[in-house]
Formats: sequence, structure tokens, C-alpha cells
Amino acid sequence: MGPTATPHPPAPASASTLDDEHRELLDRYVRAFEAYDMDGLAALLREDVTLNMPPFAMWLQGREEIRAWMLGPGHGCRGSRLLPVTANGGPAFGQYRPSPDGGHEPWALIVPEVSEGRITGFTNFLDTDVLFPLFGLPPRLAAA
Repeated sequence: MGPTATPHPPAPASASTLDDEHRELLDRYVRAFEAYDMDGLAALLREDVTLNMPPFAMWLQGREEIRAWMLGPGHGCRGSRLLPVTANGGPAFGQYRPSPDGGHEPWALIVPEVSEGRITGFTNFLDTDVLFPLFGLPPRLAAA
């Protein structure tokens, strides 16, 4: 017998190829994240979704594991605001977490992967001193 082909998941959508369904999915993601509605956010994720956060050696898999982490160690993201950008031709968001002295300060560049109507993964890049200026993101957000 010869080698068998392994099926590959569909390629993630790029910002220029996002259809209305993907745009609505990402809009719902932003609303759920900013409201810190982790049940609503989890409903948008594929069961085997992954999350990683370079430079940390952190890798989470599964909608419930990510939801539990966001409600536990990741609770510092509560009250965050997201600004949309495009990274490598796809959708991304500058995340700003609440600052103790008011307003919001940069935390991560979130790059979601979207396929077949669900979010399949996130990479959250934390090097905001370098990345935010490259994407034209402000160094700080004023209190809303």
C-alpha cells in the first residue's frame, strides 16, 4: 500500500477574502471579548481551538480550557478594548487592557484563525512596543 493522504483543514480566511459570515463572527468575538462574556466567546470557538502567547511557553487547546483560563489566570483581560488591524493579510486586533491609572494600555496583538464559521485558533503576540507602532496602533487608549 502506498502512503495515504492526510486531510488538511481549509486555509484560514484573509482580511480581503472575509465574507459577511466571517466578518459577523469576528464582530461577535469583539463584542463578547470586550463584554468579557466568556460563554458567548466560547460559543464562537471550534471545539479544538488553540491559543498561544509568544514569548510565553503557553499553549492551550479546547474551548473549555481557554474559557477556564480566561476566567482564571487570564482575568486581567476583563475590561479590555480591541482595535481591528490587518496582519499578514488577515484580521487581527490590538488588545488594550485596563490601566491602573485609567485608560487602557497595550497588551497583545491578537491574530485569530477563522475557518468554516468558527474561530480555530489565536496567537497573541505580546511584543507591543515593537508591534503596535508597525500596525499604526496608538500607544495608549483614553478612558471611554
